[in-house]
Amino acid sequence: MTLLDETIAAIRPVDPVAMAEARAHQDRLTKPRGALGVLEDVAVRLAGVAGVCPPPLPAPAALAIFAADHGVHAQGVTPWPQEVTAQMVANFAAGGAVANAFATQVGASVTVVDVGVAADLPAAPGLISRKVAYGTADLSQGPAMTPEQAVEALRAGIEVARGLIGRGDRCLITGDMGIANTTASAALICAFTGHDPAAATGRGTGVDDETHRHKIEIVRQALRINALAEAGAVQDGPEAALRVLAAVGGFEHAAIAGFVLGAAAARVPVILDGVIAGSAALAAAALAPDAVGYCVAGHRSAEPGHALALSHLGLRPLVDLELRLGEGTGGLLAHPLVSAAARVMHEVATFDAAGVADKES
Repeated sequence: MTLLDETIAAIRPVDPVAMAEARAHQDRLTKPRGALGVLEDVAVRLAGVAGVCPPPLPAPAALAIFAADHGVHAQGVTPWPQEVTAQMVANFAAGGAVANAFATQVGASVTVVDVGVAADLPAAPGLISRKVAYGTADLSQGPAMTPEQAVEALRAGIEVARGLIGRGDRCLITGDMGIANTTASAALICAFTGHDPAAATGRGTGVDDETHRHKIEIVRQALRINALAEAGAVQDGPEAALRVLAAVGGFEHAAIAGFVLGAAAARVPVILDGVIAGSAALAAAALAPDAVGYCVAGHRSAEPGHALALSHLGLRPLVDLELRLGEGTGGLLAHPLVSAAARVMHEVATFDAAGVADKES
């Protein structure tokens, strides 16, 4: 059995008994029932993830930024040079990116994983080399990856998740870096949800109208040339899901999907970042539908495809600040909310314990 097969086989549905206990416990706390809104749902989900009520606090937290380049960059879908991917990896390693600042703010560690940067990167603290290749092929001309490459990137994500959990981290946060990766994300979202490229393709780093129109057509071409223009067969099991991921995904998408699967297999919550994470989670869900129960949507990005992905997954974002940076920034900002939801379950008194009268039924 391969690591991917083993991981998928280990994923179980979130625990319905623990979730029911968590919901009942929420109703006994010294507050009006439902007063904490979505945070109550998060607490219930965390209980289902861990299989116990109250759920453990989601700390320490670990951000993993998966970095890779994309052959579709050659189609002019972004004005940013491809070299920026490698330069930003160096910036992460030096602690100079927004993700680093947010990670320090919330007390999360930062690990950067090279799964496909189109350059040789020097060793640096916190940088792991799991390079599958020097960038993907051009998804608008044929498959971006071979199936074997997709599996290798999935395996990298699983192993990074296992390593972080093995050292004691109890909440994983997805991060990404890859110039042109919103193009691949839009293609994945269209393939897995059936939405039209015009609805799912955003402006990424802020392209002008002409480039945006061109980007939409490139996504449309990618779906057509890879025989994914007609959605429907892509959710028929792991083999079909892997074909879609290899056809129009990126190495970082596959690695993030593996990261989600690894967290779910270990019953550890994973906070998803933006559109890249959302599209990767679609792949993870197609590979193992029960994995979605272990995900919390950290935020909703300004990319239109992200809302489509979250709706398809049945996830409600915790933060909506019109972010479009990636790196894990939205997931990091959401972590204190996830922690607060769990802490309420541990520290808030019940009506009986506090001697407070409950509302008459």
